[in-house]
Amino acid sequence: MAERTSDRWVSIVLSVLLHGTLVAALVYGFLTYHKSQPPTPTLAIEGTVVDSRTVNAAALKTPPAPQPPAPEPTPTPAPPAPEPVEPTGPPDPTPEELAQREQAVKEQAEKEQAQKDQAVKEQAEREQAEKDQAEAQDKQRRLDEQKQQEQRQAEEKRKQREAQEKADADRKAAEAKRLADQKRAEAAQRAADDKARAESEAELRNSLAAEEHANQLRSSGALASWTSQISARIHRAWLQPPSATSGLLCVLLVTQAPGGAVLNAKFESCNGDQAVRESLVAAAYRASPLPAPPDPSLFEREVEVTFRLD
Repeated sequence: MAERTSDRWVSIVLSVLLHGTLVAALVYGFLTYHKSQPPTPTLAIEGTVVDSRTVNAAALKTPPAPQPPAPEPTPTPAPPAPEPVEPTGPPDPTPEELAQREQAVKEQAEKEQAQKDQAVKEQAEREQAEKDQAEAQDKQRRLDEQKQQEQRQAEEKRKQREAQEKADADRKAAEAKRLADQKRAEAAQRAADDKARAESEAELRNSLAAEEHANQLRSSGALASWTSQISARIHRAWLQPPSATSGLLCVLLVTQAPGGAVLNAKFESCNGDQAVRESLVAAAYRASPLPAPPDPSLFEREVEVTFRLD
């Protein structure tokens, strides 16, 4: 804490008064002592002022005369005793007054020293109070910072805990969804397997039934009748070339679509020439579409047609 202006001026005024008192006492003592001393006696001396040039010129013009013997000096009478000087200033202070003055100066000095000590003490107390206040403020600031740090750490832990809980919840939800999807997929797979198995079993049953039905139709001569119709249509469409002579034997393999359209024709065997072969293939395509079977189960993609000339 800074020293107050009033305190500083009080100290300055007291110091000036003390020093002024000391100086006045010294001056007064010096003047009193100087007046009390008798004046120093002086001797009266008479003389004539002579110019050195005049003396030198006279000495050159006239020879020096013989000097008479110097008279013996007469003793100088002793000066009369000085008359006592009556003191004109204030009387000298008595020892009691000097002691009182010294005591006053001492008390004044002690008072000023006490005031200085008091000012120093107050300054020290103010500085100590400021120091204590600064330490208290610093301590409070550290406590506030520590509290804020603890609050931030608690908030960070809370956020981390919430994030961890959310992550755990998300993971559990994802796991539950995965299990549900897996169960649904397994159920769908089982259903698909069951459906496929049922369809396969139904197809197998249908195939067995169709095969059994086809066997029954084949055993009844329906297949032979149908293939005979196909062979007859191709024979009717055949335009025999001149090279087709007696002893001709050709087996033609005809590939057809379900609707009877001829897709391909090739020979398994044939002893005819190129013209005969070409005419037989042309007859197969010309006979398209071929007759449909009396029952769809009798359909065959490939049918053998035999050409024989006896």
